[in-house]
Amino acid sequence: VGDDIFVTNPAIFAKGIERRIANAILVKVNQIGTLSETLETIEMAKRAGYRAVVSHRSGETEDSTIADLVVATNAGQIKTGSASRSDRMAKYNQLLRIEEELGDAAVFAGRAIFRAL
Repeated sequence: VGDDIFVTNPAIFAKGIERRIANAILVKVNQIGTLSETLETIEMAKRAGYRAVVSHRSGETEDSTIADLVVATNAGQIKTGSASRSDRMAKYNQLLRIEEELGDAAVFAGRAIFRAL
C-alpha cells in the first residue's frame, strides 16, 4: 500500500502506476487538499487495478465523512484505527448506520477485496 510515496496526489500516483509501484494507495482526504483530487485519485486507482484504502489522519475529529466516502466510492476499505476512541468509533458507527440504511443491498466484500497480483 503506497502512502507517503503517493501522498494522494493524482500526478504522483500516475507516475507510480506507470512504474508499477505498489498495488494499492492509502487515500487521505486532507493530504491532497481537495475532495475533487481525492475522488480523482480513487477513480485512477480503480482504472489501474489498484485498491484504494481511505484513511484517517492523526489528530482526527469525530467527523465521519471518510466512512461516507468509502461507501460512496466503493473503495471497500477504511483505515481508521482500533475501536478505542470516540473519533474512531464515530466512523465505525457511521458505517453501521449506512449498512442498516442499505439493508440487503449492503454487501460485505470479505476476502473478495484481495486478489492475486
